[in-house]
Amino acid sequence: MSVLTELVDALRGGEVEVVDLTAPLSERTPIIALPPERGQPWPFSREVISDYDAAGPTVYWNNIRLSEHTGTHFDAPVHWLSGKGSEDVSEVPPARLVGPAVVLDLSARVAAEPDFLLRREDVEAWQAEHGPLPDGGWLLYRTGWDAYKDDPERFLNGGHTPGVHPDCARWLAERTPLVGIGVETVGTDAGQAGEFDRPYPCHWFFHGAGKYGLTQLRNLALLPPTGAVLVAGPLPIVRGSGSPTRVLALVERRR
Repeated sequence: MSVLTELVDALRGGEVEVVDLTAPLSERTPIIALPPERGQPWPFSREVISDYDAAGPTVYWNNIRLSEHTGTHFDAPVHWLSGKGSEDVSEVPPARLVGPAVVLDLSARVAAEPDFLLRREDVEAWQAEHGPLPDGGWLLYRTGWDAYKDDPERFLNGGHTPGVHPDCARWLAERTPLVGIGVETVGTDAGQAGEFDRPYPCHWFFHGAGKYGLTQLRNLALLPPTGAVLVAGPLPIVRGSGSPTRVLALVERRR
């Protein structure tokens, strides 16, 4: 029996579960707010083309308008100055969109400190318990922030959201075999990261290293610390800096 046949049988039999890590996309999807002098991302909006009516008696469909970085989305290296001239989202090798994922759960500490920053020693403590970070894999940073999924104002929290310390972001990007980082918040960086000595360090260091980001993930609590396989499906937008993305995880359920 081939490996793929075994996988299909495991999916059908429930030994492997598909967990959706994606936030549904709608007009209520929160988006980042930038200083007024900066360019602003468009929120999700839609206009009906036809709804089984005179404009199209047999067809329901819409035009949509949104930023590349709306909702659960993928950040390509070209998104940031440090990655200028590198891969756009259409150029990401397909094999890099499927890989192992590990989950670091710092939700208890974030509950007490919304501006909490992940530090290298937190990752090293996790490694001492669970083993090395996966080669070509993803670090999924669980903060419990998806608890605010139905309250866009609380989700953005006035710019006070957890993230990664600059030193840790640089170490993860440049000294580990990870392909990217995934978070539950509106962006891969902390809400106050614009004020850091290296502003937006996850963006700067990960994209400068040719690596990726995933944001606004959900259901990380359903994943084990190790052993999941992540599948990301961004739209291959030519010259795109990113894309709204369906993110799935395959998880083995032992019986």
